[in-house]
Formats: sequence, structure tokens, C-alpha cells
Amino acid sequence: MSDLPRKAVTRTAKLAALPLGFAGRATWGLGKRIVGESAEIVGRELQQRTADQLFKVLGELKGGAMKFGQALSVFESALPEEVAGPYRAALTKLQEAAPPMPTRTVHAVLAERLGADWRELFEEFEDKPAAAASIGQVHRAVWHDGREVAVKVQYPGAGDALLSDLSQLSRFARLLGPLIPGMDIKPLIAELKDRVAEELDYSLEAESQAAHAEEFAADPDVVVPAVVHQGEQVLVTEWIDGIPLSEVIADGTPEQRDRAGQLLARFLFSGPARTGLLHADPHPGNFRLLPGGPGGEQDWRLGVLDFGTVDRLPGGLPLPIGVSLRLTLDGDAEKVYELLCEEGFVKDSIELDPEAVMDYLLPIIEPARVEAFTFTRGWMRSQAARVADPRSPAYQLGKRLNLPPAYLLIHRVTLSTIGVLCQLGATVRLREELEEWLPGFGDGAGPAEEAGDAEVRNTETRGEEAESEEASAAEA
Repeated sequence: MSDLPRKAVTRTAKLAALPLGFAGRATWGLGKRIVGESAEIVGRELQQRTADQLFKVLGELKGGAMKFGQALSVFESALPEEVAGPYRAALTKLQEAAPPMPTRTVHAVLAERLGADWRELFEEFEDKPAAAASIGQVHRAVWHDGREVAVKVQYPGAGDALLSDLSQLSRFARLLGPLIPGMDIKPLIAELKDRVAEELDYSLEAESQAAHAEEFAADPDVVVPAVVHQGEQVLVTEWIDGIPLSEVIADGTPEQRDRAGQLLARFLFSGPARTGLLHADPHPGNFRLLPGGPGGEQDWRLGVLDFGTVDRLPGGLPLPIGVSLRLTLDGDAEKVYELLCEEGFVKDSIELDPEAVMDYLLPIIEPARVEAFTFTRGWMRSQAARVADPRSPAYQLGKRLNLPPAYLLIHRVTLSTIGVLCQLGATVRLREELEEWLPGFGDGAGPAEEAGDAEVRNTETRGEEAESEEASAAEA
């Protein structure tokens, strides 16, 4: 029996303690304000204390708590540095590992799903897990034909734990909102709940991974492990070695960061075009940087893992995304607004100024306006602050826009990928990937003058951040 259902009461108690802790800190903050401390300082301390407790609790649990924590962790780059810094290590841990399942439980699941003679399928099987995540853990093994494989074993009772955790987290989603500026937590939790059944079905995951493995089999840049065997609650795939993206984020060279960022962007946009599927779980734990590409050991390829959550897009990414992006780059406010209305981003009952909508969109699409863009935490924070400040025009306009259900998962995956690119600090030729893979985007660029201005701002931002990092290093 899994420790997930057995410890349900403990899990519930830990999650239930979160809103109580939030309330206690709010009272503490009120006391601080009464004795004269500034709202900005008190708010920052509240945010940091709340974040510390949240990720401590989520890091101790599997199930939906861990799934939510992993989804949230990619937005860490949107947080102010003084808040994000103290628990960045905890976020990295969430992206890579969780407490392992007992060996006896692993053996019981394998015997039940592969048969009592399951060991005969393997030449070797390592009882110690190589990785553990929200709904299952991975063991390294050697298949009976000599291939090194990854054996993914689902936690018994994982489905119940996922739904229970996410239901409980949704009850106090409003309290979690201030952690990530400009992000509405409740739709994120709802979308994770909607995907539970699909993620628990390893036959669907095997199908999605096999489709990617076949399409990318001869690709020089992207590696997807082939499916070796699939059973209920057990999935066996080829093993790949490489540097986890979380390690590249923490200690990677500039070359590794840029290469990982470029390939991540390429995979995001080429995947739907080539397979009709969008890999919808882009946290760093699901990617590896592999040496030995077409340029030899100094080149790198991107290894992609975990296809449990995908968006099915038979025609690739929706055409209106590329068309509206191209029109925005060309400065055609009227046509952009018309297209947003047609697609449901602006409801019939709402009327907005097309030029105001253009002003809202242009900073967001800045990475597509230049030949190469450096994604930084500073840029991410500036975007988050712009749409999260109730006093700003961007906040007021954003509250009146609508996100149609068909675009919800695409929106989250794109935001998550941008979050990872900012964690990497990668310089990426994003426009190049858009021109190659995004339907409707077409050839060429936006107005040269605008692109030039964006290039200057991007260069200045990178220089300022480099100077800041050098100053911090000198102080340390």
C-alpha cells in the first residue's frame, strides 16, 4: 500500500495549515504597520515568509501539492530578487525530486502490473530511484535485450492524492495569488485538475512519447527516448544521460544556457507543427542537455522527458496566434483588435481602444521584435510588475481581456517556457523559430525602427544586470 493514501490525514493537515499560516502572517503584518513600518517593507516580508512556508510544505509532499509546486516554480523569475533568492534552491529541488516510494511498494506494483516474474524482463534493476516526482518515480534498469531503460512506476493512490491536494489548494488560491505578480493562481489549479485523468493514463503518455520519438528520431537537436514497454501504472522507455536543466540554470556556462534556451524554444514551437502535440509540462526537471550533437562534444542536444501532459493540436499551434503576432509587429492596431475580438479575447460586451491594446501587447512580444533576445529575471519581473500594479494602464486593460478555453493550456505552456528561459538567462533567436514553425507568422520582421529600439533596450538591460551581478559578486 502506498504512503500516499495512508498518510492522507497528515497531507490534509499540512495543506490546511497553509491558509492558517497566511492569516497569522497577515496579522503580524498589520502589527508592523501599526508601529510605523512602511507598507512596501512589510509587504515584502509577508511575501517572503509566505513563500518560505508554501514551498517547504509542497516540497515535503507528492501528489497534487508537488505538481502545483512544480508548475509554480517556473515563474520564480517573476518574483523580486530579495524574495526569490532565499528559496530558489527549494524550487530547484521541487523541479527534480520528491521523497521516494518504499522498495517493497515498487516491487509490489511491478509484480501486479508486469507479472510475478517481472524480474525476468530485466537484466538489471536498481531499487534506488533515479528520480521521483508528483505521481511516480523512475528507476534505472537494463532491459532483457541489453538496452538501458528508465522504468516509471506510478504511486498507488496517486490519482486520489492529486485531486485531493488540488481541491484543497483551490480553496485558498486567492491567498496564493500575491506570490507571483500578475498571475491568477485559480485557473492554473483548475487546469491541473482537468489534466489529472490524462496524466495518470500511461497508455496515453506512451502514445504521445512514441509519436515524438518517431518524429525526432533523426533530429540533430532534440532527443526523445523511445518507448520500450507500456503497462498500467508502469512505463518503460530508453534511458538518456545528460545534464538536468536545473543544473544548467544553477551552474551552466553561457554557451550551455544559450544553447539550452534556443533548443527549448525550438521544441516548443516545432513540436506542435511536427507531431500535432504540444508538450505541456515544461518545468526544468523534464529536460536534459546532452553532449555530442552534430558539432561534436562541444555541441549540445536537448533531451525531452515526460509526455504525461500534452495538448492535442492536429493543425499545429492555432493560426490566429501567428497572424496576430505578425500584425502586432507590423503595428496594425485595428486588425489586431479585430482578430482578438473574433477569437474571444475581447468579449462582445467589452469595447477597448485598439491603440491601448497595442500598447499592452508590445512589451510582451519584445523578444520577437529583435534578431536575438536575452531573457532575464529582470525583464520577467518588469513584465510581471507592469501587469500586476493596480495603478497601471496595463493592469486595468488586462483585467478586461478574456482568455478563451482553447488557448488556456497554450498560454500556460508559453508563459512557463518563458519563465525557464529567464531562469537560464539565455540569449535566444526567437524570431527565427517563429518564422520557421509558427503558422501565420510568415517571413520578415516588424518595422526596422521598432526592432532597432528594442535591440538597444535589450542590450542596455543585459548590461545593467551584468553590472549588478558583478557588484553582488564583489560584495560577496
